[in-house]
Amino acid sequence: MSTSGMNMMGKIIFYEDRNFQGRSYECMSDCADMSSYLNRCHSCRVESGCFMVYDRTNYMGNQYFMRRGEYSDYMRMMGMSDCIRSCRMIPMHRGHFRMRIYERENFGGMMHELMDDCDNIMDRYRMSDCMSCNVMDGHWLMYEQPHFRGRMMYFRPGEYRNFMSMGMGGMRFMSMRRIMDSCN
Repeated sequence: MSTSGMNMMGKIIFYEDRNFQGRSYECMSDCADMSSYLNRCHSCRVESGCFMVYDRTNYMGNQYFMRRGEYSDYMRMMGMSDCIRSCRMIPMHRGHFRMRIYERENFGGMMHELMDDCDNIMDRYRMSDCMSCNVMDGHWLMYEQPHFRGRMMYFRPGEYRNFMSMGMGGMRFMSMRRIMDSCN
């Protein structure tokens, strides 16, 4: 899909202390390393758009989805440490959603195509594991537990041949959700 079908605007402000206090850092795009801007992060405000925040630099480690709103003490609320080290803006997609999930790495084993949310791949497809995927359209969140619970990972259009090589070793994905236009 062309960029005309996406809204590329987003704004998130990170604060070192709870309740939007202390030094702040404003971000309107991807930031691979925030450590030079803030020592810690205890609250944030998403003014527009949606973002993934990561506890390691270069978009690695645990990921958390943030939509518009105020998070006065989101670290405690989400069980995160105080070290947000990178963030990625999620461009809004307004077209179709389509993703193929595969039981094994390198697109092997059982395959299913999704065009909507799936709250449990075991119940819906009798698929015990998902180890690779191809995102053709839209942006998706995949969760380690059924019903969109547990750790999550963000997937944008592209081929993902082996989840273990992406630093998610041992994590199994059991549910998938589209990132809809509710981020505006």
